[in-house]
Formats: sequence, structure tokens, C-alpha cells
Amino acid sequence: MKQASLPQTRDIVLIGGGHTHALFLRMWGMNPLPGARVTVINPGPTAPYSGMLPGHVAGHYDRSALDIDLVRLARFAGARVVVGAAEGLDLAARTVLVPGRPPVAYDICSIDIGITSAMPDLPGFAGHAMPAKPLGPFAERWAAFLNGTGPARVAIIGGGVAGAELALAMSHALRQRGREGDLTLIDAARPLDGLGTRARDVLMRELQDAGVAVRADSPIDRVEHGAIHLTDGQSIEADFITGAAGARPYDWLKETGLDLHDGFVSVGPTLQSSDPTIFATGDCAHLSWSPRPKAGVYAVRQAPVLVHNIRAMLTGKELKPYKPQGDYLKLISLGRKAALGEKFGHVLHGKLIWRWKDGIDQRFMDKFRDLPKMPAPALPRLRADGVDDALGERPLCGGCGAKVGRRALQSALGPAGTLQRTDIEPLPGDDAALLRTGGARQVISADHLRALTEDPVLMARIAAHHALGDIWAMGASPQAALATIVLPRLSDALQARTLAEIMAAARAVMGEAGADIVGGHTSVGDELTVGFTVTGLCDAAPITLAGGRAGDALILTKPIGSGTLMAAEMEGAADGAHVLAAWDWMCQGQGAAAAVLSGAHAMTDVTGFGLAGHLLNICEASGVAGEITLDSVPMMDGAAELSAQGIRSSIYPENRALVPDLPDTGPAALLFDPQTSGGLLAAMDAGAADGLVEKLRAAGYSAARIGRLVDGPPGVSVV
Repeated sequence: MKQASLPQTRDIVLIGGGHTHALFLRMWGMNPLPGARVTVINPGPTAPYSGMLPGHVAGHYDRSALDIDLVRLARFAGARVVVGAAEGLDLAARTVLVPGRPPVAYDICSIDIGITSAMPDLPGFAGHAMPAKPLGPFAERWAAFLNGTGPARVAIIGGGVAGAELALAMSHALRQRGREGDLTLIDAARPLDGLGTRARDVLMRELQDAGVAVRADSPIDRVEHGAIHLTDGQSIEADFITGAAGARPYDWLKETGLDLHDGFVSVGPTLQSSDPTIFATGDCAHLSWSPRPKAGVYAVRQAPVLVHNIRAMLTGKELKPYKPQGDYLKLISLGRKAALGEKFGHVLHGKLIWRWKDGIDQRFMDKFRDLPKMPAPALPRLRADGVDDALGERPLCGGCGAKVGRRALQSALGPAGTLQRTDIEPLPGDDAALLRTGGARQVISADHLRALTEDPVLMARIAAHHALGDIWAMGASPQAALATIVLPRLSDALQARTLAEIMAAARAVMGEAGADIVGGHTSVGDELTVGFTVTGLCDAAPITLAGGRAGDALILTKPIGSGTLMAAEMEGAADGAHVLAAWDWMCQGQGAAAAVLSGAHAMTDVTGFGLAGHLLNICEASGVAGEITLDSVPMMDGAAELSAQGIRSSIYPENRALVPDLPDTGPAALLFDPQTSGGLLAAMDAGAADGLVEKLRAAGYSAARIGRLVDGPPGVSVV
């Protein structure tokens, strides 16, 4: 008897991708707790490591060196990623509020969102300055400024260690670019007052040698464009103004109802807040029993305690306390490849200390760059011949990558025969069937997808757009939909949560398209799958595969490459930002594009059979040949590089066999890549094509004219 998969019964939600949560995900992936479902919520696909920010500002590290890829890390941990900035908690409902999606329910929640150095109480700061935290926006703004020319006037507000590190790093970077720099470090009191005497003396000398003017006892009255005005009436001119004056908590924490200390979440020794189901770690937490300064070293050492205590809460075990160290090693960048180290009053500085700091930073980041390969479940010792071949070397793809190949479908369906009913018009091989009811023409199509993401909301959006593609491809207006959902084994509570999320997301997509969800069917299986049967109404004759004419231009409304990116994501080989961009493409509706292309002679949506396979469908139905201009085909970021590494979706070999004469090396391999919720492929009058492409681009589509139809036997070629 086959052993059933264990049901998931509890939701763990991590708000923020700070150092503690990043380490939590890594440790969880190495030893997950069966039955627990983990979600991480973060504003973007990456979490920056602030310890390397001064080195990046100075030019020693590129931007990507600072980023922890949360999409890849979550895949390793078996967690879902929700990309969005949390803006609140509902303690009674036990939900996290994230804009643009249904509330995310939790049984246990942890907050690790870091801090900000924004200064909302300083007039003009928000409009004319850039806080040093969050790191991402600051790094982008600095890179743009650094790429400028001419003299550079820079002012840093805040004379603590963070401000001094930034000033030294900026000075070094500007000198390396050959730009004359006028840098000023401003503090309302005594700069570097938190350091010991020896360390402070070294840093003050470094600032002087770097040409940084230090303004002590200089409270600021306001910030204006190009200048900082002090309370004593003096002004400091600056083209780039940043703030590193201390640490501020995010404002939304004030509305949570949790006990706070100066806006930070107060936690006890077990890292639990005033609500025992909510933990807080890192800089956003206040250690009420043993206050400590904001420093990443504490966050790193909180991770094992957080993992233990969350597991303990879910298994009825005893929680353990976090014991912060009394002092910690302070490693401070000095702009050039030199650093200062201080602990217990002992101070060392120079190139060797930089190498030491760099080694510590790189080893920390290597934990996320080089995730351990976890062994696959062992196969039974005795198994039937062919099992290994059927499993293949790579995991089965989700989305359209898991579809059955075109040849197998044609073999199963057989040739189109005479229909029994006269109110159904035979359109063999087309995107949807055409029904005639009275004087109305109605199309109907069904699509069902194996989940390619752990997030049910995202999967519902993708599946809904994917199903609507067949309706739009026929030139119809979406009318009604039936949902077909297979849920994995879940507890009753998680089942209700998941189904509610799916239906809320699906209703939003269908509603925006003009369709209502009128019913459906649910069941329980091994994994999540989501599908829809959709109907649409045709005001005019439907656009079919069979209307293409020699001389028509071919227009594609979305880039290709989603199958390769999703296959790479499953292997942990894809860049998280590229995966997120691919998800965004899959959630782009094609209704407006279909309206622009309403005069198409033939049209289809590019899905499981890939661009070449779906163009072949048009060619065979229309009795023409198709030519693809490969250089004109838009491709998703990262897809060509992954394809060149040999990463392929599960259905790739079947798609390749449809058009064996086409090249399959370099970017051409993506012609056989299955697309989930892909773009529309339309055969249009050549004279109108360029104007239509411009209209599509103006409407937000990455549209391109990618080839043409020509006289000849049905087939596809590349030019």
C-alpha cells in the first residue's frame, strides 16, 4: 500500500528576510518539521547583508554580492515566498496584512524586518535625502550618483560608526573615479561617542586623511534641495544627502497591539513578544531583559534559538532562552581595503583586519550561495524496469512544463470525427471549442496546472490568466468560469485558509477580465493543482488557427523562457529576481492585447508546446509555412543563460521532436520551451504590424514582430 503524504497542520509565517530569518530558512531546509508550512514575506526577492554595504559603496563588492536570494532559499526550505511589504498584524484573527493579496494566516509568526534610518521628523529629509537603510534603495541611488561626472558634494547625517563608514567608503569611491569630493559628516553632538577612546581616535584620523569634514554639535533645522540648513543659521551644500543617524523602527509596528519599547517589539528571553505566538528578532526587537545595541551579530546568534523555540511550540517541548554576549567584535570598514577591529578595548587596524572582516562576511554569505545538497528520498530496492528512466534526472516541472506532449495528445484524441450535435462547430486543434446557442457564439476551454510555486495565491493568479488565454486567443470576451482545485493533504484549518486564498485571488483575476466564477469542484491529492473551465462570447467570428495567410507578420505579446526559469528554480539554479519577473509575466492579463489584435487572421496563446509548436499549429491549420526571426524574439531575463547551461523543462524533448529540423543550440533552444500563461501569437496584415506592436508596447506589453508566414508546406524555420 502506498504511504500517504503527511498533512500540513500548522502555519509558520516569517515577516522579513533579515539575518535571523535567512538562517532560519537554511536550518529549516536541512531539518524541516513534518506537518509545518513555512511562509516568508519580504518586499523583494532578496535580502541585503548590511555588513558588506560600506565595501559595496567603496567599490570593493558589486551589488549582487550583498544579496541573499530569498526565492532560492525558500525553495531549499520548502517554504512559500510572498513578495510584498507587510503593513500590519491582526492579533485576533492571527493574520498578516500584505497589500494586494488576501491576509496571510499564521499559527506562529516571527518578525525580522530590520530598521530604517529615515528621519520623518526632520523637515525636508523625505523629499531631498536618502536614508542608508533600507539598503536596497540607498545602493541604487548611490550607484546612480557615483556614475555622474564633475565635483561631488556629499553630506552624511549621523556621526556614529555607520555614518563614518559611509563617509570613508564614499570618499574612496569618488577618488577611484577621479572625482573631486567635498564630503561632510554631521552630528548633533559628539561624533563616534559610542566607541572607546583608541578606536575613536583612529577613526577620526581616518576621516581627516580621507578629506571628510566632521561637523560636531551641529543640530539640523531642515533639508532642502542641494543644502542642509543647521539651527545656527549655517548651510552645507550637498548634491547627495544621506542619513545614518541611529535606528528607527518601522511605523506599522505601532498599530499591532504588541508591547513596544521606543517603537521596537519588546521580547523576553525566549524571543517571544507580549503575544506568545509572535516572536521578534534582529534589529526590530528590543531585548527587554538585557538591552543591547543594534548589531547583526545578535541576529545571527538568535537564529538557532528561534528555530528551536518554534519547533518546541509546535511539538509541546520546552523553549530555551537566548543569552546575548556581553561584548562583541566590532569590525569597521575604513573605505580602502583596510578595517578597524575593537573588542574589550583592544584595537587593531589595517589591511589584515580588512582581510579578516572580508573572510567573516564571505563565509556568512557562502551559507546562502552554496546551499547543501539534500539527499533525495531513497527509491525502493526492488522496483519495476523503467522506473528510473520515467523519473528522469530532474524533478517534474510544474505549470505547462508538466503537460502531456502534443503527439501523445493527438494519439489519444484521434482524428476529428463528425460531431453528434449540430450546435457545436468542429475546430480541431484550436484553443477552444465553439458552441452555438440561439444566435450567440460561445467558446469554451479548460486548463489545469500542477503548482509551480508554493504560494496558492500566486498559483491561482497564474492559472486563471493561463485559462483565460484560450478565450482571448479566440477573440472572445470571458464570460463564466468553473474552478477545479486539488489541495494537498491539510488540516481542516489550513484547508479552509488555502481554499479561501485561492478563490479570492481567482475571483479577482476573473472579475477583472469580465468573468464570474460560478462553481467548480475540489478534491484532495498529493499536491496542489489549480484549473479553470472558462467560457467566452464572440461578438464576431472567432479567430482560429486556420486563417493565416502567406505574407502575414507574426506578433508575440510576451517574452518566452518561463519553462526554463521554472525548471531552474526547482533545482535552485535560478536568480530570484529573474524568477519573480517570470511570475509577473505569467500574471499579466492578455485582454487588452487581444483587443489590439482583434483583426488577426489567426491567433493562439503560446503555452505548453512552446513558440515553435504553437506556430506549427497555425501553419498546419492554415496551410502555410512560418519563419521566425530569432533575434527579434523577446526572452525573459536569465532564460537564455540557463538554457545555455542545459537546463530544460520536462516537456522539452517532446516539443523539440515536433520540429526536429530547427536548431536547438543557444537562444534557439527556447523556441521549444513550454510557457505557462504565455503571450498571444497573432498572424496579422504585414502593413499594420508595426503600428500594432507600438500600441501593444504602449499598453505595457513586451510585444515584438518576430517573423512571418510564407507560401510552402506547413512547417517552421528560423532565419
